[in-house]
Parts: sequence; structure tokens; C-alpha cells
Amino acid sequence: MGFNTLPFVFVFLPLFLAAFYLVPARWRAGLLCLGSLVFYVIGVWQRPWCLAPLLGLAVLVYLLGLRMRPRESRGLLVLGLAALFGCLFFFKYAGLLGLGVTLPLAISFYSFQLAAYLIDVYRGRVPAERKPLLFFTGVLLFPKLLSGPLMDPLSLHEQLSDPPRPGLEDFDSGLRDFILGLSMKVLLANQIGSLWRQVGNIGYESVSTPLAWMGIAAYSLQLYLDFCGYSWMALGLGRMLGFRLPRNFEHPYAARSMQDFWRRWHISLSSWFRDYVYIPLGGSREGTARTYLNLLAVWVLTGLWHGSTLNFLLWGLLLFALIALERAGWGRVLARSRVISRVYMVLMIPLSWLLFAIPSVSRIGVYLGRLFPLVSQGIAVNAGDWLQYGKQYWWLLVLGIVFSTPGPEKLWNRIRGTWLGTVTLAVLFWACVYCMSVATNDPFMYFSF
Repeated sequence: MGFNTLPFVFVFLPLFLAAFYLVPARWRAGLLCLGSLVFYVIGVWQRPWCLAPLLGLAVLVYLLGLRMRPRESRGLLVLGLAALFGCLFFFKYAGLLGLGVTLPLAISFYSFQLAAYLIDVYRGRVPAERKPLLFFTGVLLFPKLLSGPLMDPLSLHEQLSDPPRPGLEDFDSGLRDFILGLSMKVLLANQIGSLWRQVGNIGYESVSTPLAWMGIAAYSLQLYLDFCGYSWMALGLGRMLGFRLPRNFEHPYAARSMQDFWRRWHISLSSWFRDYVYIPLGGSREGTARTYLNLLAVWVLTGLWHGSTLNFLLWGLLLFALIALERAGWGRVLARSRVISRVYMVLMIPLSWLLFAIPSVSRIGVYLGRLFPLVSQGIAVNAGDWLQYGKQYWWLLVLGIVFSTPGPEKLWNRIRGTWLGTVTLAVLFWACVYCMSVATNDPFMYFSF
């Protein structure tokens, strides 16, 4: 059950919020744990076995945390991490062995959340949570369960220590953020994404070069608006429940380098790899060669976290190469010239997402041949197709580009508490309801990870 479905918006959420606000504060953690479990069960009702790894790993980490002594219980830490990453590796890569095992919903996210908790307990940064209700509430918290954001264990511990007591301001602010995120997903991401699907239906070999660029631009915009929209909805839901979830995006398409881009994109995942992989390996403290090896490890693991097919590994290696070049001197050129940096990012963002979007390496090669038709069939394959689709999608592409910049958020912050802001939200909400009622369910793209 995604946040962008009518049953969630009109059944689960209002019923849960009504109960949450009506019960005494001391009961809210229990209600939140139960409600989050129900939310997950509804999402996997056709695959109930998905509950087993979620609850099994959570119980294991809870028990290991209780027995762990900071800086001493290395064996327990290794056992816990081996179980978490072994389970994640098995489900991600079992398909390559022909075992027919599907990926449990949200396993990539809750495995990393549990690993962060276990590591921080070992480091002595976070005390082991002894109350099972609070521990499982933190694991199952439904606003962040399916696709993050990954929460800092210390922040999560501090917020769970006291019963949540959201007020009217929290509810109002959270509801507004939820509607804005829903609008990004339903009104923009889903509509823009249909262009990318149509390019696939035509066949990569049969699209002109202009349409090929329009298609990968549409995918890039869809991915951002889809995931950023989900993250805004998660922040809004968390706020309505009295939690402060971390912001996951800071206008990444306004970045002027790939290093800057990955400080702005999926911030909680980038922070996880920084805190639990890059810095423990030595970060940039062990010399230039070691720094590049550490970066290589981070980006290989980032690619493997996203998927088991070769394209994700190539995607991670490409990002490593670009960031390594920027650290070696190219970044200084980008910092000096706004024009060069903009042209560079306009090219590299969609090209990097191309490796992300197409699982088949051979099909990636075909698409690259259409983007750069120097040795293939030429630009004018199906000449005029881009005009046909341009007439249909140009305004959506323009809107997607505009909403990928900081401008709309700045404007929204100016009218947020005014009657104009309220009317705008009402119009957006009912437009979303209409779109959800007439369209088939279009799940969030990161649910597949």
C-alpha cells in the first residue's frame, strides 16, 4: 500500500491518525508499532513470507544489542552484520542463481537501518534500546519503512525516548508537506514518466536522436520527482506523528559537480555510506591512493545496493570515475566556470541515469548509439517523431525542470501560511485524487530497491 493510493489516503491514514490523536500519549508508541506492522502486512499480503526476514532480523539485532558491550563485543557485531548483509545479499542475488526468490519489500532500507543501530551501539554512540516496544516501533515506523529516509540511530533514539506529542502546528505542517509530495509524484512524476515508457515501446533502435534525449531527460526528471515526492510525503507523515525525519534532497539538479550532486541526492543513503563505510576505511586521511580506493569501495557497494544486474555496477563505477576526476582537478575547473559546470551536469546527469534505467548492457549500447549517432544510423531515424511527442510533453518537461530548481520551494515558503497557499493545496490535493482514481497504480520507483 503506497502513500499515493486512495486506500491509504482515505482509509488507512485518517483512521490511524484519528486513533493516534485520541489515545493517551503513553499508548501512542504501541499504536504506532501496531499500525506500522499492519501497514507493512497490507503491502505484502500476497507475499506474507516477507514478514519473516523483517521480524527475524529485527529480533536478532534487538537481542544482540542487549548483550553488546561497547567497543568489546566485536564478535556480536560481526555476527549481526553477517546476518543482515548475508540476508540482503541472498535476496538481491538469488535471482541470478535461478532460485525464483523475489526481493522482500523494503529489505534494502531496513537492513541498513538495523546495521546502523548495531554499529552505533558497538561504538557506544547510542545506548542499546531495552524496551522492545520502542525498538520495534523505531524499526517499523511506517513513514520511513519502505523507502527511507534512513534515520540517524541517535536521532531516532532521542525521539522515541519520550511519547510523541504532536500539536496542531505539527499536523498542519505535516499535512501540507504530504500534499506537496503527493503532487510531485502523481501530477508530475507519473505524467512525465509516460514519455520514457513510450520511448521503450517504440524501441530504442527506432527513435530519433532528439527523442532519445527527450526520453532520458524524462526519466531523469521522473526519478527525481518520484523519489523526492515520496520523501516529502514521508517527512509530512512523520511530522504529523511528532517525528522529525531527515530531509533527503536539496535540489540535486542544481548541483555544479557530481560531488555536489551526491551531497544533495538521497542524502540519508550517502550519509550512511560516509559514516559506516568511507570513514571507517580511512576516508581521505590515509593518502591519495587510499582515498581513491575507499571511494571505489563506496561506489561499488552503492551500485550493488541498488540492484544485482551488471548495469548497476557499471553505474557505480561511472560515478566513481567522475568523482575521482573531479577530485583530481576537474572539480576546480567546474568551480571556476558556471557555464562549463552547467553544460557538464546537463550531460552527465541523464547519461549516468541511463545506466540506472536500462538493465541490459547491450540495450544501453543501443540507446547510446541513438544519443550519439556518429557511427550508427544517423540522427534522422523516424525524423519528426520528436515533434510529435514534443507537442504532447513539452509543457510537462518544462514543469519538471522548473520544479527541480529551488525556485518553487522559495515561492511556496512565501505563501505557505496564507489563504493562497491553502487554496493551492486544496486544488493540488483534489487533482491528485482525480488522477489516482482514473489511473492504474504507479508505485514509487525506489520500491524496487
